[in-house]
Formats: sequence, structure tokens, C-alpha cells
Amino acid sequence: MGQIIGIDLGTTNSCVSVMEDGRPVVIHNKEGAHVTPSMVALSPAGDLLVGTLAKRQAVANPKNTVFSVKRLIGRKFESPEVKRLRTASPFEVVESSNGDAWVRLGDKQFSPPEISAHVLEQMREIAEDYLGEKVTDAVITVPAHFNEAQRQATKDAGRIARLNVQRIVNEPTAAALAYGLQKDENQTLAVFDLGGGTFDISILDVTDGAFQVLATAGDALLGGDDFDARLVAYLVDHVERESGASLKKDATALRRLKEVAEQAKMELSHTASTAISVPFLTQHQGQPVHLEIEALSRELMESLVQAELERLRAPCERAIADANLAVSDIDRVLLVGGMSRMPAVQRVVEDIFQQKARKDVNPDHAVAMGAAVQGSILAGARTDAVLMDVTPHSLGIRVVAGKFSRVIDRNMRIPARAKKTFAAAEKGQDFVTLEVYQGEDEYVKNNTYLGEFRLSGIPRLEGGREPHIQVTFNIDADGLVHVSAIEPTSGAEASVSIRAAGGLSNKQIEKLVEERGR
Repeated sequence: MGQIIGIDLGTTNSCVSVMEDGRPVVIHNKEGAHVTPSMVALSPAGDLLVGTLAKRQAVANPKNTVFSVKRLIGRKFESPEVKRLRTASPFEVVESSNGDAWVRLGDKQFSPPEISAHVLEQMREIAEDYLGEKVTDAVITVPAHFNEAQRQATKDAGRIARLNVQRIVNEPTAAALAYGLQKDENQTLAVFDLGGGTFDISILDVTDGAFQVLATAGDALLGGDDFDARLVAYLVDHVERESGASLKKDATALRRLKEVAEQAKMELSHTASTAISVPFLTQHQGQPVHLEIEALSRELMESLVQAELERLRAPCERAIADANLAVSDIDRVLLVGGMSRMPAVQRVVEDIFQQKARKDVNPDHAVAMGAAVQGSILAGARTDAVLMDVTPHSLGIRVVAGKFSRVIDRNMRIPARAKKTFAAAEKGQDFVTLEVYQGEDEYVKNNTYLGEFRLSGIPRLEGGREPHIQVTFNIDADGLVHVSAIEPTSGAEASVSIRAAGGLSNKQIEKLVEERGR
């Protein structure tokens, strides 16, 4: 096995890191930047563009430029989350034959793993250019709060990109690894990770090189995109008030506003106000419409995103409670993700944890660096650290009355194994179908369906006794689920490696891999 690279597959930007002289190094791309836009586009000439090239033409080609596809990965088209994203997307989100959310570029439909694979391929090429050798192995990070479908879809993206995905690692855990090894001290660490599309909070115990996650929580639909959307909505209203022009269905104008909103948001992290100027934004009644705001204040920006700031609190409080800690027990708070630079976010963090957060590691680089460190651990090059993560969601099966019976509780350390015995629902039945779900609600209809399998050959027991089924859940180091069941009297057994309902089939993945190998 050669070098195992670490990839932060981000919502807005992606980053790749390798180990050099025992330390993680973030590699710059051909443009000299250490992060690359997670964007894929189909040009008018029919060429597929990735990264910086895709972003450069996004304003002129908004309907054929995909961004933030990480928010669609592993999700169903009819899910409430995707319905919300569809209304704000300039590119078309479509329903695949299995009900998943895909995207359309030109006359072709692409799955989110396929789009993500193009970004991963570029990360691999950046690493190969730097190392001067072929790269086949990677550690890829995901938000800690990603569910089974999202984790599997991310791993599928790696396969399509012709990478051997050695491990899927939670983003805040990777960041803690990058930070903790630099500090070389025992501590209880909270990693606050607010990126472009997701929010995670993880509490870790770091003792003598052992990184043990105590609890994790988050919001898979809270990130910089949502902060940008608030400012874009304000700018759209401002233009309509000033000129009468409506921009709500103007994809090109909205893409231009998205870019200026991102820039203004970043500038307001360092200055009290910023100017916004967008000439010839559109036309209205035959006249050009310009957007000119001499001074957009930080105070106004913070007022626009107050609801998003408040949404940061509940996951933090839940993680602290799940870790069985008090706020005073936490020694350090580490900021990760580009949105953590926003002063209002930092004030919320300080208010929750009653201390100033640390910025020792670049928020844009920490996750990729930690992934590279984990790669060196897996390769056996580093033996002074060990990573112990947890599962972010409870797992169980459907029982009578549509209720959810937990077998594994959230925040159980992984790899994990747990058993539970159930009575057959009806006397005399010779088979049982086991439906597997993930979530926290007492009813399965409010949780995520993962899959099902059948246990056959259940015997009819004497005296009208009910047969009992022993169900075992195994979660591997990537957080992926394997379920088995046995009827002890007969020895009948069945098992399944859960691939969440939907997603790409192995046949589809193999075809995409073959196409890339040509």
C-alpha cells in the first residue's frame, strides 16, 4: 500500500492532504489555492468542467453548473430537505428511477455520487501531481451527523473515482486528530464544525494519543449556504423595492447575487461594513438595473441570520448532555469550517461553552489534515494515536404498531455490536420480515428506512409457544451497518449488509468505474 491521502469532500470547497515527514501537508491545486470549489459543470461545448473551471463560468451557465451536491447525496427526491433545496437551486434536481434526488446537466442525469466522484478525482490528481506517483487509497471525511445512506453514497463516490476508500471518518473527529496531535496534551475537546452545508459538534476525550468521541450531534442542513440565502433574499427584495424588477426566476442574476453574498459575508467577518456593487444585474422595462449598496453593515447581516445562529445551540446542548458532561468539564473548543470565522458564530460558541474558542488549525484545512493523519495510522506509519468514533444515530427494527425498537443507541462507540431478542408477531408464522430503521423517534414513520431482509424456516413450536428471533447489529469502522437474525430452536438464520434504500447499485457503480477507466 502506498501513500493514503486524506480528502475533505466539502459542500462548498474540497481539500486534500498528505503526510510528509510525519506531519500533514495540505496540497495546493494548479491555481495555487489550497481549497478547490466542489463544483461540476457542463459547458456549452459539451465539456465537463470541475472545480475552479466550473466556478469561473457559473454566472454565465447557472442551469448547467452543480454546486453543494453534498446536500443532495443519499437523499430522496420527495424528502422535505430536497424539496427545500429544489426551490433555491438554479440547476434542475430530478427524481431517479429509484426515487433518489439526482441532477440534470444538459440532456443527461447524474447521481450525486457521480458528481462527487468528479471532485474526488480532481483531489486525487492534485495529490498525484504533488507526489509524482499514482494514488489509489484515500480516507474521506463526512459530516458526523450523516446517516447510513449518505455515508454509503460517499463511499460509492470514492469507488467511482477509482479510489480504495480505506476509511470514512467524521469531519470533527478528523479535525480533532489534526489539532490534538499538535498539542500533545490530555484534554476534553469540543469540535465545533460549521461548514458550507452542514453543522457538527463532537465532544472528545484525548488521553495519551487516544481520541475517543464521547458524543456527536448536528444539523445536516445548516451551513454557509443558508447564511448566504438570507442575504441573497434581502438583496432580491432590495432590487425589487428600488427598481420594481423581480429576480426570483432569473437564474443568472441569482447566481451573481450568490457570489456577491458569499464575498460580502466573508468581508463582514473582518470589517464592520462592506459595499456591494453589481452593474447591469438585469433589465426592467427596457432599462438596465444595477445593484448599489454603499454600506452593508455587519449588524444587518447578523440580524438576517439570527434564526440560523439560534439553530446552533440545540445540537451543542444535546452533545454535552449525551457525553454526560457539564460545560465546565470541557477544556478546549476548536473552531472548524469556514463559517466559524463569522464573529456572531464565535459569540454563540463562547456563550454556549463559556470560553473563547481556539483557532490553532486553519478551519479550512483541519479536516483534510486529520484525514491524512488517519491514513498514516491505517498504513501503520503512525502508532502514537488511535481513533475511537461513535455512531450518530440510533438503529433498530420495526415492531408491532409501527413502533421503533432500538438495538443500538446513538453515540455508541464503533465498531459496535449489539443483540436484542424479539417475539414473532404472530403465532404459527414460518418467516419474518425484518425492517431496519435509523433515527430517534418512537415510530418508524418518522425515522429513516434503511432496508429489510427475510428470515425463513421458523418452526411451529409445541404448546402454542411463540418463536423468538435474536437480532444482531454490527456497525463497522466506517459507520456502515450489517444486520443478522437467528431463530435459536431451528438454527434458521439470515443476514444482510445494509445498503440504504435507493442509492446506486453495484452494477451501476461498476459501469461508471469502467467508463472512467477508458
